[in-house]
Amino acid sequence: MKIDTALIKKYNKPGPRYTSYPPANYFTEEFTRNDYIQMVRDSNNEWPSNISLYIHIPFCPRICHFCGCNTNPMPGKTEIAGYIHNVKKEIDLVAEHLDTTRQVTQIHWGGGTPNSLNLDYVEDIMHLIYSKFTLSHNPEIAMECSPAYLELDHIVRLANMGFNRMSLGIQDFNTDLLKRLNRIPAKYPIKDIYRTAKKAGFEGVNFDFVYGLPSQTLDDHIESIKKAIEIHPERIVTFSYAHVPWFKEHQKKLESYDIPQADTKLKMLESSFQLLTENGYVAIGMDHYAKPGDELSLALQNKTLHRNFQGYCTKEKTGQVYAFGATGISQLAGGYSQNTRKLGDYNQNLENNQLPVFRGYKLSRDEKIRRKVLNEIMCNHYLDFGAIARQFDITRGELKKVIEYNPGYLDEFATDGLLDYDEQIVKVTSRGFFLIRNIAMAFDPLMKSANENRYSKTI
Repeated sequence: MKIDTALIKKYNKPGPRYTSYPPANYFTEEFTRNDYIQMVRDSNNEWPSNISLYIHIPFCPRICHFCGCNTNPMPGKTEIAGYIHNVKKEIDLVAEHLDTTRQVTQIHWGGGTPNSLNLDYVEDIMHLIYSKFTLSHNPEIAMECSPAYLELDHIVRLANMGFNRMSLGIQDFNTDLLKRLNRIPAKYPIKDIYRTAKKAGFEGVNFDFVYGLPSQTLDDHIESIKKAIEIHPERIVTFSYAHVPWFKEHQKKLESYDIPQADTKLKMLESSFQLLTENGYVAIGMDHYAKPGDELSLALQNKTLHRNFQGYCTKEKTGQVYAFGATGISQLAGGYSQNTRKLGDYNQNLENNQLPVFRGYKLSRDEKIRRKVLNEIMCNHYLDFGAIARQFDITRGELKKVIEYNPGYLDEFATDGLLDYDEQIVKVTSRGFFLIRNIAMAFDPLMKSANENRYSKTI
C-alpha cells in the first residue's frame, strides 16, 4: 500500500488521539478521592474483569531536550526511597477496595526512566504486587527502558522478576543527533541488548523511534529503521515528535536547530511505513508495527485489538488500569482518575494516608457506549453497530442516537476511498489507515462543539 500524501494533507487538522474518551482535557478537579474509591469498588463488578497495573517512575538521570513525558531530574537516594515507599503505600490503599482474586493480566512500568532505578526498588514493588494480587497464567509484564542505563545483567535480573516485555527507547541510531538533543546513546550495541533479552526469556522487545526531531534528517530516520529491521525485533514503534515549548520549556533549547516541517515529517512517515511493511511487519494503528505472528497482528486480524494509555494490547489481556505514582492515570470501566503531578503533593498525600487524586472523570452510560464505538474504529478499523448494541442491551437505532450518527458525515470519506459502510457496519480501508483519527471524529458528538486548538494535528 502506498500512502496518499495528497489525502493526508487534505485531512491533516487538529483532533483527539482517543487514548481515552472523553480526552484527558475533559478531566475535572471536581472529581475527588472519594469518587475514585467508589469507582474502584464498582470496578470489581464491571468489564473487563482483568486487572492491569501501571507503575510510574517520574525520574530521569538526564532530561532529554525533546522530552514530552511527565518526569523530573533524578533526586537523591533519600527522596527516591521516600517515593518508592509511597508508591507501595498507594498500592496498599487501593488494594483495600479491590477484589484481589481478579486476575492481573498486565503490569507496566513507565516514566521517566524506570530502568535507571536501583533494581532493588523494582524488586521490592514487584514482591508487593505478587503478594497482593492474583496473576494470570501468562501476564504481560513490561518496562520502558532507556538503553543508556541498561546493563546486560540488569536484563537477566528483570527476567528473573517476571518481566517478559521491554520497550527500548532508541529514538534514533545517530549518536551525534542524540548528543545534540541531550540524550545519552545506548551503553551497549542494541543488537547485544536484544540478543540478551531473548536469551533471558523476554517474549518480545519493542524498538521505539521518534521522527521529526530537531536537526534530524530524512536519511537519519531511514537509516535507523533499516538498522532496526536488520535486528528484527518483535515490534517497532515510530512516534511523531511534538514541539510544544510552551508546555515543555526545555524544548526551547532545540529551537536553534532546524525542526523538520510537515512535508519532511510526512516523508519520514511514508519511508518508514514502506520499509517496515515491505520487510514483513504488519502496521498496527498509526505508529506501531509488529511481526505477522505477534499477538497484536493476530488481534488486528481477528478484530480483537484494544488500546489504553500504555499502548496497544489484545482484548484477552485488556484489564481495567489501576495506576500508581505521580501523574498516573487509572482507566476504569466507570471513568478515569489522575494522580497529582507534583512530587511534593504526591508524597504529602500518602504520608497522610490519603490517595493522591488530582482530577478525574465519571462516565455516563452514553459515554461508555461512545468510548466502545471509538475504540473499535481506532483499534480494529471496523464497526458492527448490531454487535455493540447487543453488548449494551439496546437497539441499533438507540446506539446510533447515542453517538448522534449521521451517515452524511461519512460520505466524503467513502468518496475518497477511506471506508465502506452500510446500515450494519463501517469498514475502514487501507487508504483510510493513516486518517483513522479523522474518521473517528465523525462518531464523536463532542467534536461538534470542540475547540480544535486543544489538539495536535492528526498526522
